[in-house]
This record gives sequence, structure tokens and C-alpha cells, in this order.
Amino acid sequence: MTAVVRCEEVSLCYRLATQRVPSLKEFAIQILRGALTYRELWALRDVSFEVRRGEAVAIVGRNGAGKSTLLKVVSRILRPTTGRCATSGNVAPILELGSGFDPELTGRENIFLNALLLGHRRRAIRERLEAIIAFSELAEFIDSPLRNYSSGMRARLGFAIATAWFPEVLVLDEVFAVGDEAFALKCRQRMRSLQEEGTTLLLVTHQAALVRATCSRALWLDRGRLRADGSPAEVLTAYQRFSLR
Repeated sequence: MTAVVRCEEVSLCYRLATQRVPSLKEFAIQILRGALTYRELWALRDVSFEVRRGEAVAIVGRNGAGKSTLLKVVSRILRPTTGRCATSGNVAPILELGSGFDPELTGRENIFLNALLLGHRRRAIRERLEAIIAFSELAEFIDSPLRNYSSGMRARLGFAIATAWFPEVLVLDEVFAVGDEAFALKCRQRMRSLQEEGTTLLLVTHQAALVRATCSRALWLDRGRLRADGSPAEVLTAYQRFSLR
């Protein structure tokens, strides 16, 4: 089967200012003076793996392990410091809650904004608008500003938009950590439908039951390094034993 995601020795380093700067003006002054100093934080270190078309792969690990950073690299939001990550086909990422949304716009307006950012045309969005609203179960609130939405409502809307079309790669970061179980079940059913059509799934979650039920493979990241790559049962067992130390 064809690899749709290929990461080769991917490393990513953040440069963090060591001083606390109270304002943008002060930040600019410090830059002009050359007074800012930085420390390096390596979020990823030499991560290599492939994901083949139609696979469902979970990424597990402690908070700060580099999971979300890796999804951003796969989604082409961040560029690796070293190494290479190639993704083929259209990628539909649902990452941080509210990413791609404007809190001052209504839910309806945000559907257009988010879908345009994903590369869809206005005509195609209009054709699927009612289906997106129906799936999200937010018809009652769809013309209210997004700032009035709960985190669960924003997650519903984001998932409904990203999966309204056939994405070749669907990237999810802790989407099921918010919202109710009934809607989470509905999302899992849609994910299975997409997988049957050939969608590749890359999922970050702390829910072991979801990994076992949804994924055929798991990756374990620890301090930015890939510690294990295998079946969900094997990887989760290794990760849980390590976490209990």
C-alpha cells in the first residue's frame, strides 16, 4: 500500500526567550538592542515513520511529549528544523480547539471561513452547508457568534466541517476530550465510514479505549523521541508500564 505520510528523521526546535517581556513595544526595543537571549527546546528528535493509505494510527504519550507538534508537522503548519516530512493528498487537520475560527463571526460564517482555509470553494461549501449544520447538531446556535460556543460546540463544528468532504488524511488532536459521549460515538461512526472509503487517520488521544477501538497501529512519543511503533495493545502496554514507574 502507498505511504501517504512519511517522516524521515524529523526534529523540531523551538527558540524560547529567557526574559519575560511585558509588551510588544518592549519586545521590539529588546530586539533592536540585541538584548534578547533564547534557549532551545527540542520538541521532536529524529522521528521516523510511515503511514500507509487507509491506516488508522494513534499517537500516545505524556503531555509535552511532542504529539501535537508532530501533528502540526504532518499538517504542514510547522516545518521541521531538520529532517523531512512528506504528506500526499489533501490533509484535514482538527488541532487546537478554535484554530481556523474567528470568535466574532457566527457559526455559519465560520463554516465558510474554515472550509475555505481547507481549500474548498464557496460553491462546494454552500452545497454542503446544511449537511454540516445537521451533523454538528448546532442549528439552534448556528447564527450566534462563536465566542458564545462551548469548547464542545466548537469541536462539533470543526469535526463536521473537516469530515464533510472526503479527506485523504484526517488529523485529529484530542477532539474527543470534550463534548458528550453520544456525539463522540457519532464521530467514531463517521471516521469508520471515511476509513472504509480509504481515508488515513492520524489521532492523538489519551483515551486508551478509543485507541483500541479505532486504530490498527500506535506510536509512542516520549520527550520528542519515538519509543515504540506497533499494535495498539503492544504500544499501550509498554507506555502504561513506563508511566507507572
